[in-house]
Amino acid sequence: MADGISALTDVTCVPEVSPLDNCNSTSSLESVGRKRGADWVAASGPSGSRRLWVKERDHPWWDKMNSPDCPEEVFRHAFRMSRATFDAICKELDAVSNLLSGALPIRQRVAICIWHLATGESLRLVSKRFGVGISTCHKLVLEVCNSIKSVLMPKVVQWPEAPEASGNGSAKFEAVSGIPNVVGVMYTTHIPIIAPKANVAAYFNRRHTKRNQKTSYSISVQGVVDAAGAFTDVCIGWPGSMSDADVLERSALCAQRGAAGRLQGQWVVGGAGYPLMDWLLVPYTKRNMIWAQHVFNERLDGLCAVARDAFQRLKTRWGCLQKRYEVKLQDLPMVIGACCVLHNICERANEAVDPELAFQIFDDDMVAENPVRSMAASSARDAIAHNLLHRSSHKQNPETSSASNQDTEAPNRYAIPEEVE
Repeated sequence: MADGISALTDVTCVPEVSPLDNCNSTSSLESVGRKRGADWVAASGPSGSRRLWVKERDHPWWDKMNSPDCPEEVFRHAFRMSRATFDAICKELDAVSNLLSGALPIRQRVAICIWHLATGESLRLVSKRFGVGISTCHKLVLEVCNSIKSVLMPKVVQWPEAPEASGNGSAKFEAVSGIPNVVGVMYTTHIPIIAPKANVAAYFNRRHTKRNQKTSYSISVQGVVDAAGAFTDVCIGWPGSMSDADVLERSALCAQRGAAGRLQGQWVVGGAGYPLMDWLLVPYTKRNMIWAQHVFNERLDGLCAVARDAFQRLKTRWGCLQKRYEVKLQDLPMVIGACCVLHNICERANEAVDPELAFQIFDDDMVAENPVRSMAASSARDAIAHNLLHRSSHKQNPETSSASNQDTEAPNRYAIPEEVE
């Protein structure tokens, strides 16, 4: 299993997408076709599979969008990507066989899924827009998302294993912050969900409920991004009542990389909601800090902004993540994972986010209950903070030593209160 998808599949088992129709035989389908008349046509599935009857419907909107005469900016606004990027995705998925391969063209199937993910439009409205049935829309969205997860995620969401890949990423992070050996930045956000039928308390999000003044349920999405804002690891689906630290401890990133010693000499940067570990670098959270710690927190916050901005672009592009989604809870991690893959494709294709669609994310600050898990990491963090202060002071006044400033307390506008509800 590819490391990039291990966390996703650890969280939840995505059920196999069910067939399009509930009829038991081809003969029953044929009888339905005869009864309903000539507006139903037979479409043959893969070898050995039953045929599907698909009602011919008008779909002028999709015909217009699919036409070569459709302006590029109109297509880009609708699908959050250029026609060239869309075509590349269709080409990658075209080799995937499924029951609908003979019923609808690959471009229309992918377009239905991407439009739904991008706009969050209800399946009823998507059905009218593309001229297909509501149940067909639902199955197509799950089918395409599952194909994206199976086919594209192993190629697109990858940890920088190669020395040159991790080295290039570290150099970019260091150029921005001055902190060496950083291979990724981690952030955790929440996706609102409809109240589940089971384990309701586990998904109850107390912080969002308090802020929004209405009962909220959610699942978490933990992601690590590179310097360009593309995901290199995702962990999706843990209940919204869990803290960031609890989600981290249950992720494959922690178990298979951090605890396994595969990140020695490297840092993943995170916010105050995560604990300081041998491989995880987080800010100081005490109220009164010396100047070195204050400078360190500012530089680290600049790195954390890379991940926050990436998640903001993710939710801006894929409007389905901005509100409670209408798919079943067990299918939601697969859909979110597909959004992460499409995000990476767009980022690497330099697809700009429409500023008119900008969406602000609100994730509450937390402090890990046990903020320091490694004394060696604490010493390493202190050394990094000292070096950052020395460089900063030398640039501002090369003739003045920074040593005298190291024990001076500085106001900490980044400090998080000791008691957090």
